[in-house]
Amino acid sequence: MTSSAALFQGQTPLAVRMRPISLDEVAGQGHLLRPGSPLVALANPDAATTAVSVILWGPPGTGKTTLAQAIARSSGRRFVELSAVTAGVKDVREVMQEALTQRDLYGQSTILFLDEIHRFTKAQQDALLPGVENGWVILIAATTENPSFSVISPLLSRSLLLTLRSLSDDDLGSLIDRAVTDPRGLAGAATLEPDARAAVIRLASGDARRALTALEAAASMSEPAEDAPGVITAELIAQAVDRALLRYDRQGDEHYDVISAFIKSIRGSDVDAAMHYLARMVEAGEDPRFIARRLVISASEDIGLADPQALVIAVAAADAVAFIGMPEGRIPLAEATAYLATTAKSNAAYLAIDQAIADVRAGGFGRVPAPLRDAHYPGAKRLGHGKGYRYPHDTEIGIVAQQHLPDELKGRRYYTPTNHGQERDVSARLEKIRRILDGK
Repeated sequence: MTSSAALFQGQTPLAVRMRPISLDEVAGQGHLLRPGSPLVALANPDAATTAVSVILWGPPGTGKTTLAQAIARSSGRRFVELSAVTAGVKDVREVMQEALTQRDLYGQSTILFLDEIHRFTKAQQDALLPGVENGWVILIAATTENPSFSVISPLLSRSLLLTLRSLSDDDLGSLIDRAVTDPRGLAGAATLEPDARAAVIRLASGDARRALTALEAAASMSEPAEDAPGVITAELIAQAVDRALLRYDRQGDEHYDVISAFIKSIRGSDVDAAMHYLARMVEAGEDPRFIARRLVISASEDIGLADPQALVIAVAAADAVAFIGMPEGRIPLAEATAYLATTAKSNAAYLAIDQAIADVRAGGFGRVPAPLRDAHYPGAKRLGHGKGYRYPHDTEIGIVAQQHLPDELKGRRYYTPTNHGQERDVSARLEKIRRILDGK
């Protein structure tokens, strides 16, 4: 009987062969594929004129490319794929022009799938706007990074942001079982022992592509008996899976684990652990801008007014990295990491803005008090705007008893400073300020 290695030689990778041809075959992402959801509506051939662009944000291997291709097949639209790694502004404009031609001459709409949109510069993203805004293309963009930091606001506002989740163990199990028997997959050329199945699921860590790659590698090593398929054991899985899976993978879940450990080490004031995780990211070729952004966030979220200088240093490190590049950029990154890890910590400002936002979202807001309203335009004073406003600089201490919050929120406290670092002084000063503001 032909060996398993020969059976799989020269074939398209299993992960590609098993790519769903319709949304019904997609593993996981049930929260995005409910009846009537935007993605289901996009895939409906009877609603081919619907032109809503989407940004798919999630870890690698969760089905971003798969969803885009399945939507295009189901809806009958043209499918054009660009990678932000290789495409430039010229390529984008050519796609837009061709899409416009196809729409006007043949009545066919185009789905433009743009992978790794976070790698596009602002100028490249700007080139997408006319096509998205005018409906020349339906953009389905994929990113593994937070779009709030990597996608320009005009593009975000014209697109639906949908968050993909890592596949559950059940999702991965179903996918693996189908790949073993499906004619597009292993087609029964090998069987999978329960322990091996569990090993693949564990190694995949929610990544469908990783699961199928490991399965295919092990299947190619299995040796069939004379009249029986090969058997994939847990030992074969262990042999087949490259040790790179255990190393830092910029496109895998280890990327998220290491940056999480990095930030938590800074928050926990463990400078040695923080430096270790920084070294792992630097050695793995992580984008230094990504590290710098996380440092800026940490300075605001975990340190705040306990040491206002932390944000200045984090921003300076980000600017320095952009200016000098790598590998020298590792030095300002290390300097900022050491400073943030060893300084005083406070998340009071972070908690304050989140509580204020929660109140606003819950309807907790009212009209701006009349003394604080703009009184500079014609007719404003007749409406009572600015009447009774007390100018703090006219007083000796620079603070006056005055209500600034709407009536509905009078007395509401959001910011509660800690006694850590410089925030200790803020706490004492704020207590006096609030007593004066309240007329006490």
